[in-house]
Amino acid sequence: MPFLFLSPSTQEFNPYITEGNEEYWMNLLADRMEPYLHASGVNTVRNDPAAGAAGAIRLSNQGDYDFHLALHSNASPEALAGQQRGVDFYYYPASTAGLRMANILVDNIKPIYPLPERVQARPTTAIGEVRRTRVPAVLAEIGYHDNVDDANWLTGNLDAVARTLSLGVTEYFGVPFLTPGDEFEAEAAGADGYLRLRSYPEPDAEILAQLPNGTPVTVLGNFDTWYTVRADTLYGFAPITEVQLAVMPLTEE
Repeated sequence: MPFLFLSPSTQEFNPYITEGNEEYWMNLLADRMEPYLHASGVNTVRNDPAAGAAGAIRLSNQGDYDFHLALHSNASPEALAGQQRGVDFYYYPASTAGLRMANILVDNIKPIYPLPERVQARPTTAIGEVRRTRVPAVLAEIGYHDNVDDANWLTGNLDAVARTLSLGVTEYFGVPFLTPGDEFEAEAAGADGYLRLRSYPEPDAEILAQLPNGTPVTVLGNFDTWYTVRADTLYGFAPITEVQLAVMPLTEE
């Protein structure tokens, strides 16, 4: 099961030219991404907004994550304030995994950004969240928040950006992208007394947990003959035949 450390900006001191600030909008973006990621079987842990970038690096390095994704928006130097546009995905030059994720995100964002030629993957050794993390990392600069067109594009298309970034993450991890829908209460109902929660929707995929029959779970989505399931804080895939659904969805129309 992929495990992503999701690190939205803690820079509340960076105002948008429209309204709000970088920390506010990047945390909203992360909020929109997580349902897509969880429905697709990707576990996430978020940074602590009060701890800053150094705290995010420290927390990331303390966990057993597969990738570190930082979400930011950019700003021009004073002499060019409001004049620049573009989306950049920064990775550490020696990290082939970081480059691969950056290129995937570039390819996914280009179709929805008004100036696709200005969407780029960029190597850097200057950014701590790609240089000092133990696992591969990408820091996304999603438009320029001092440019009115970029700020309006991001804030007006937040769900599309979240969906597109999440699609890129699932492509990187090689798991199916699933759209979140109603959540259903359910319970484990394996034929031999156990539900085996797996890392991928295949019978021989890694077993993440063996849940005794009757264990409460939440169904988040489905792919072919598999459900995406949350059991406490763990996300994984379970065969439809090993999950007993309750009648009504948890979410309301």
